[in-house]
Amino acid sequence: MSSPSATLTVWAGSWLAGRSAPDDVLDALRVWAPLQTVAAGDPVTGGHTGLPWASEEGAAGAGIMVLLKLIREALHGPDAQVRLVLPVPGDVRGLPVGSEFAAAATEAGEGLFIGVPGREGTGLVPFWSDDETLQWRVYATPIPPAIEPDMPLGEAEYSMRQAVREAADALQRLQTTGLGSGGTPPRDLIEDELAAYSRHGYPDSMPLRARRILDTADQVAAILTVAEREPAAAPTSASAAAAQEALLRPLWNAIRAARLAAVHAR
Repeated sequence: MSSPSATLTVWAGSWLAGRSAPDDVLDALRVWAPLQTVAAGDPVTGGHTGLPWASEEGAAGAGIMVLLKLIREALHGPDAQVRLVLPVPGDVRGLPVGSEFAAAATEAGEGLFIGVPGREGTGLVPFWSDDETLQWRVYATPIPPAIEPDMPLGEAEYSMRQAVREAADALQRLQTTGLGSGGTPPRDLIEDELAAYSRHGYPDSMPLRARRILDTADQVAAILTVAEREPAAAPTSASAAAAQEALLRPLWNAIRAARLAAVHAR
């Protein structure tokens, strides 16, 4: 799984559908960090829930079991949803403009909505204070009434098959055009990235096609991560950095779209 928010979205959906136990959700989250807490991200949430205020260190907060209680309480009515968001600066589609949740999710690059589209709901954003401490920050937030539909799974699967080839080509270009330098072989670095992704499992109830899409998206993301950093790629000028961005950004966008489609598949 690619992020704590994706893990929570998938496993919470399985739990709420009666296909997984609450402990399964918590066990899946603990793979990300052994210490996890829950805190209010804004004054409204703090007043309504009694949660402690979020700290910069991220250690202070309620226990992780509170997270399941919050999710259950936020799901009112048949139209309530748990939905992943993966915003990036310059593309915050689907987020409530000007909200504290939108700012936090954009900074983190992830988050999730809980509630009914078009109504006030709950937002969750994970905040890392160190490699072993993760705090889930809770926000009172309006949920946009019109949620952009995810791409069909067939289209997502095809786009990821194409992206594997394009990412490999991009890596090769960055290795041979003076943007990169020698060091550990890229294949070894990619395997290390994939090993980190593979620690995070999926619920048994998750559609097989959705799993394939997520696995392929992880493969593409691993290639791109290696392509972006030392020693695979180190732009030495503004023009080189712009060229790298133009080469890789469409592939990152394709990964985000495919992951959203797979995570929301039922």
